[in-house]
Amino acid sequence: MPDKPIKQICRELRVSRKTVRKVVRSGATEFTYERNIQPLPKIGPWRTQLDDMLAENARRPKRERLTHIRIFEELRSLGYGGGYDAVRRYAAAWSRTETEASAVGYVPLSFDPGEAHQFDWR
Repeated sequence: MPDKPIKQICRELRVSRKTVRKVVRSGATEFTYERNIQPLPKIGPWRTQLDDMLAENARRPKRERLTHIRIFEELRSLGYGGGYDAVRRYAAAWSRTETEASAVGYVPLSFDPGEAHQFDWR
């Protein structure tokens, strides 16, 4: 029997009770998850349309942008049969990749001494 309750272990490690019970019963000291790439069976055929919707949404002014739930509802009206959570996760991953791509073109606003020059010719 563990020193800590299973519920506390679950909270600390952020894993399910089923996983904690599996490790405790087996006596293993390490438990790894095999799958690295999450398959997207329902969202796969809708990727191009979702990418277009997300890109169009990103170009809109902030006040006119759609929330992820509204994007999901529009996709659903087109015939998408998957769940909201898959759309939300995909949109978050898309946003991260777009942010990383734009971070490459960063121009610093502060410079080391002697790196940039400014003259006043008055």
